[in-house]
Amino acid sequence: MTPVDALDTLVLMDLDVEAERTRSLIVGNLSFDRDIYVKNFEITIRLLGGLLSGYQLTGDKRLLKMAEDLGNRLLPVFNSRTGLPYVYINLRSGQTRDPVTNPAETGTLLLEFGTLSKLTGRPVFYEKAKRALVETFKRRSPPGLVGESINVETGEWTNTDSHISGGIDSYYEYLWKCWLLFGDKDCRAMWEASIPVINKYLADEIRGELWYGHADMQTGKRTRTDFGALDAFFPGLLALSGDLKRARRLQASSFKMWNLYGIEPETLDYKTMRVVAGSYHLRPEIVESTYYLYHYTGDREYRRMGEKMFDDFVKYCRTDSGYAALADVVSKQQVDEMESFALAETFKYFYLLFAPPETLQFDKVIFNTEAHPLKRTW
Repeated sequence: MTPVDALDTLVLMDLDVEAERTRSLIVGNLSFDRDIYVKNFEITIRLLGGLLSGYQLTGDKRLLKMAEDLGNRLLPVFNSRTGLPYVYINLRSGQTRDPVTNPAETGTLLLEFGTLSKLTGRPVFYEKAKRALVETFKRRSPPGLVGESINVETGEWTNTDSHISGGIDSYYEYLWKCWLLFGDKDCRAMWEASIPVINKYLADEIRGELWYGHADMQTGKRTRTDFGALDAFFPGLLALSGDLKRARRLQASSFKMWNLYGIEPETLDYKTMRVVAGSYHLRPEIVESTYYLYHYTGDREYRRMGEKMFDDFVKYCRTDSGYAALADVVSKQQVDEMESFALAETFKYFYLLFAPPETLQFDKVIFNTEAHPLKRTW
């Protein structure tokens, strides 16, 4: 998974020798004909997205062929009564399991499956992933919110907590991005129905700062004042969709969270400014938003922000053999963990924040939620 996730970062950074070695490793060694259960969401955003982006950046048709093979193996995941995908699928047998999932995992598939569909000329990929997105949207509550978990067989919500954090986050991201990449008007309409509701029920003003918390999807009542590393993607999405005023304010809150301990915690209670979950997993979201805001405003404040974060990142996480996650942002105790997204996303966004604009034509690509740039070449 790591070489596929890292390939387009290597290409963009002009690490040509490493990129070529990685590409050779992938086409020579990677096979999806394995009797293992994989998480459909993670395999889609990391591997399918990575192969498609790698193909578009290198022109190596073997990467597209591998992406199509993977797409074929993942298709049975949508064979539920509702069309919502199961959580796990066996790559060899096509057997599925675990019916209780969440909007992020049902609604964060269309950029990848849609791109595969356009590049192979096979509508089935687009249709299955879009149906899953629409079926998720159709089940929103009377106030217009989605919950944290849903059963794909019954279509019933099993957890009614609503927020923009993990489990829901990229569902909203893909509504807007699928409109931008494919010109899909249904996606735009779903986004335009969703964003006012998010700003009405989840946005929270406290001490003159803007945060986004949790609410009950059925009533819209505030349930928790939690905001964390995963929520920090939202300023970037707000900027991408044209709401720079809110984007700037929320980014200031995210950076305040980072500066509490010189590195961001997984979750913070923004009302009391107490850490709820103190781990740090090398997450990219705050860097991603910094990059987007710098692109849209040209304000050097965001490069200074990125420099501070990168210096902290190196100071606390660098080891002899990679970058280590932290068990706790207060003690800075390292743990033996480095997710593939550190290479796919965190380093890519840090690099692009400081790279010359011609490194990547920002307005010609849409980043999937794993930071794989996809170009509209059809």
